[in-house]
Formats: sequence, structure tokens, C-alpha cells
Amino acid sequence: MLGNFIYYNPTKLYFGTEVETNLVEALKNFGPKVLLTYGGGSIKTNGVYDTVVKALKESGKEVIELSGVMPNPTLEKLNEGIKVARENDVDLILAVGGGSTVDYSKGVAAAAWYDGDAWENFWVKGNEPASDQKVIPVGSVLTLAGTGSEMNGGSVITDEPNKLKLGKVFGERLIPKFAILNPEYTFSLPQNQMVAGIFDIMSHLMEQYFSGDDDSTTDYMIEGLMRSVVASSRVAVKDPRNYEARSNIMWCATWALNTLLKMGKKGDWMVHMIAHAIGAYTHATHGMALSAISGAYYRFILKEDQHRLARFAKVVWEIPAEGKTEEELAKAGVAALEDWIKEIGAASNVTGLGVTEAMLEGIADSTILGGGYKKLTREDVIQILKDSFLD
Repeated sequence: MLGNFIYYNPTKLYFGTEVETNLVEALKNFGPKVLLTYGGGSIKTNGVYDTVVKALKESGKEVIELSGVMPNPTLEKLNEGIKVARENDVDLILAVGGGSTVDYSKGVAAAAWYDGDAWENFWVKGNEPASDQKVIPVGSVLTLAGTGSEMNGGSVITDEPNKLKLGKVFGERLIPKFAILNPEYTFSLPQNQMVAGIFDIMSHLMEQYFSGDDDSTTDYMIEGLMRSVVASSRVAVKDPRNYEARSNIMWCATWALNTLLKMGKKGDWMVHMIAHAIGAYTHATHGMALSAISGAYYRFILKEDQHRLARFAKVVWEIPAEGKTEEELAKAGVAALEDWIKEIGAASNVTGLGVTEAMLEGIADSTILGGGYKKLTREDVIQILKDSFLD
């Protein structure tokens, strides 16, 4: 392990099927006014809404509802939530849904009592709420596994008119205070959403794994989680109601991005940065944008990342090293990743996401460039996107 770090995570996890009991227990620690946030209404057809509202009423809470949180939540929607939260002086924001709803709720929680341009201050400049500024506690009931947003401070918001999708990772005050994780709540997801979530998990793991060649304890943890994701995904795509597979996927999602695995590591988050820019232009499902460009990205940085990709091939994909050079083994690891993407039905090219050649320069301009194994240029991003087009 390299570096010096402090690890702390304040989220209390309730895992399993006793949602109502666990939610009543979790709600005891918060005041009477709860802002209930959710998406397009699927929670009203699958029974989740009724269960949550029953627990809220049993806990004596006054419920203010804010629905319509979309995938890739927009700045316009954020401003709506800020207004509702502030006017009602809510004591808790309860996000019921997937990562977009939880991300959105953290954004509202941070910005509701900020007197100024929240987008500019928090997302563009990356500032934290001042120590004397009120922030609203957040809790979550998860219905989609993938982002890990239930146990981290991340909040991704899209400025739709300006084609800019930015993530802000807030500090511990904005990490959810509790999360209800019931694998059965993910059963009703459409297959493509389940698969998108699965690849989001895998991408989180890879982007922390491909970050240096020191012998880090964390890398062994990541390898185990990646193997679990691959094994469970193969069961879940054939049998979406398999509780063991879906529970493993949900648990992996939480641990993939709850800040534990980044300890002592730099990370290489360029796949996410490019995918965010794609989402700003196409509103593509985030996990599908990640899967569409991952093969091209790892091929592009193969020379810089060869040793770690070779280890990835041997440990995660169980590719025999005998008779192969390190380069050949690294290429086999990327090929195995691309084969698995197609096997589970994730997007394997950006063409299917609606990306056109006319968008390439704009997407490259919207991509936040940073360090990784290879410091990318704008031209590099364009080439990776071209390499991700349908053959």
C-alpha cells in the first residue's frame, strides 16, 4: 500500500428483504419533514412506493413528494428540487430509485441552503459547502444497483443547454446517512438497465484497479469483486430473479465505489469522463456509454498499461500466461472484456448510443482531461471515440 490516508464512511447499510422494518428504524434519527424523491413512477407499479410511504407514515413523517428525476439529472431539475426543499424546510431527503435519484438528492441537499449559483460553486468550481452552511441529510432506498451512490458523496448533474455533464464528489456531510438495500427491489428492472448497472460496477472497479503497479492489498480486493461481478452477471442475464446473483451484484456495487478501494491509489477515470461527455450529447444510459468505449480506451493505453492488463487477463479472466508475451496477454485481457460486454448484452460501440461523427469534436471538448496511465489530449479522445464506432 502506498500513501497516507484516513478512511471514514458514515453510511449505515440495511441489507436484505426487511425494508419496512429497517426504514422505520432508520427514520427515527431525523425530523418530521421528509422530501421523497423518485423517478418516472415505476416504484408505484412495483410496490416499492407503497412500502416506503407506509413506513414514512408509521414513523409520523410529513411527506413532500418530488417525482420525475430523470437519468442524467438536469440542472433545471436540480433547481426545482432546491426550491421545493428550501420552501418546505425539509429535515431529510429520501431518495427512492437508482444512482440518478440518489445523485440528484445529494445535489439538492448541498445546494438548497446555498445563497448563490450552486451549479457554478459546487459543480464547476468543485467547492464544498461552507462549514457554517446548512446541508440536508440524505437517505436512500435503492432500486437499481450500479453507481454506489448510496454510500458515497458523488453527484452528477447535466447542464443540458451547454452540453456539460459534471460530477462533484462531496465530502462526508453529503454521503447518505443510511441506505436500504433489498436485492428484490431490482428484480423488476428492464434487462438493459440491469446490464448497464452491472457494467457501471465493473468500470468503477477497473478505473481504480488500473492505477499503478505497486502490490496493493486493495488490488486483491478489486480482483475478487471483479470476478464476482462477472460470475453473477452470467447468472443474472439468464435468470434475472436469481436472488443470490442479484444480491451479489448489489453488494459489489456498493463496495466498488464507497471510497474504500481508492485508498492509497490514484485511479484512472478517463473512461468515466468520456462517458459523461457522451451522455451530455446523447442522454445515453451511463453504464452503456462506459461499456461502449471501454474496449477502445484500454486498447489505446495498452502500451502504458501493459503489465496491469496482463495481470487483469490472468486473474480476472483466467487466461493462461504460458506461451504468451506480456503484450499478447494484455491484448487477450482486453479481448476477454469486450467478449463479456457482448455476452451480457451491454453496448459495444457508440454508434448504437446515437453518437455521430458530427458530435465527436463537441464530445471531446466536453471531456474533462486528467491524468491516468496516459494523459490524453483532445485528439486522443476523438480517436478513442472513432475506434468505438460500429465496424
